[in-house]
Amino acid sequence: MNTVRRGAAALAAAAVLGTGAAGAASAAPSPSPSAGTLPSGLYGTKDPTYDGVWRQSLAFLAQRGTGYQPADPAVDWLLGQQCADGSFASYRADVSKPCDAKTMRDTNATAVAVQALRAVRRQAAAPEAIDKAVKAGSDWLRSVQNKDGGWGYGAGGASDANSTSVVVGALAAIGVRPGSFTSAEGRTPYDALLAFALPCSDEDGAGAFAYQPDKTGKLLANADATAAATLAGLGKSVVATKASPEQPPTCTDLSKPTVERAALNGASYLSKALAKTGHLTLPPMPGATDTAEQPDIGNTADAVVALAAAGAAKEAEPALTWLEKNSAAWAKEGGPAAYAQLILAARATDTDPREFGTADLVEQLNATGPAPKTPDTSASSTSDDEAGFDVWWIIGIGTLVGVGVGFLVSGRKK
Repeated sequence: MNTVRRGAAALAAAAVLGTGAAGAASAAPSPSPSAGTLPSGLYGTKDPTYDGVWRQSLAFLAQRGTGYQPADPAVDWLLGQQCADGSFASYRADVSKPCDAKTMRDTNATAVAVQALRAVRRQAAAPEAIDKAVKAGSDWLRSVQNKDGGWGYGAGGASDANSTSVVVGALAAIGVRPGSFTSAEGRTPYDALLAFALPCSDEDGAGAFAYQPDKTGKLLANADATAAATLAGLGKSVVATKASPEQPPTCTDLSKPTVERAALNGASYLSKALAKTGHLTLPPMPGATDTAEQPDIGNTADAVVALAAAGAAKEAEPALTWLEKNSAAWAKEGGPAAYAQLILAARATDTDPREFGTADLVEQLNATGPAPKTPDTSASSTSDDEAGFDVWWIIGIGTLVGVGVGFLVSGRKK
């Protein structure tokens, strides 16, 4: 998932594809605030209309991953964005007004906010309020799960690989096995993900995932969706760290497909895509005068995390090196979510985000919002203060991933 563009571009993609998500998100968003009127607890200085909750949540996850605890006002801001029914919109400019039928509730924002709040709970000033918010958020996600087991960007929209994947990550983070989160039709999120998986026999996208079927029902390879679904198929999320033992990713079609195998096939696709140039690329926008492909820095970072989580950190190394050399201007422009993506990519490959090329990503992220609480340097090397969210993530997901000799056991089977 390209986290920097989560809000506006997801709506645009829905419109281009002609999917149900566009209809579900047709209501007008809250008025765009000017930079001078942004709340003090919010990370970033740009208009948060389409990504306020998303960038705040990604910042929290990256900070916890480096041992920092977000400031209480920042946590309070995120809690205040939640609707009474447990959902989150991309951004609510006026939280004194209750959410109504015109509020654009967002499954992606809700899922990542649930995950972020769970991550900061231990050192938060009001853990009980966080527990309540997390439960309400997960209950709302269950209430809008589609019959096929997945989720669209907006409640009621057609399921897509990215939205379904970010919900899987949230469920795993709060200790809910995604395979037990069934729809009214008895379908799981993994059933939905398998419907987006391309076979290894596909000539153009062997092992990839599609965002959604196109208007004719055909699945087209999408690197963004593949990175997201690879992590979800492994029972992981953007906070994933390197799996071992390592092995080169391969693509294998099974007579009875499994989500675990589909995830490893996705890693194979990403590995081959990165091997071409060291990074993923963006096609030109429709109608653009410049028809040359451009580097896709955000999705390259996401692909690094996915490969590391699949036991293919070696294949991710060239892309990480490329990011260290080429991401500075992009991160500065993208702000909190961009810095967070790079930090999570660094962590996934055991790279120090404080020495990312010539950049200290942690310092740069922390500077985009309220100063976080500094790490407790007296904590032991095994404490979850120092390890960030590693301890609660391992406990919450209940998953052991072993990719050696093609064997993988996930939380879905446990």
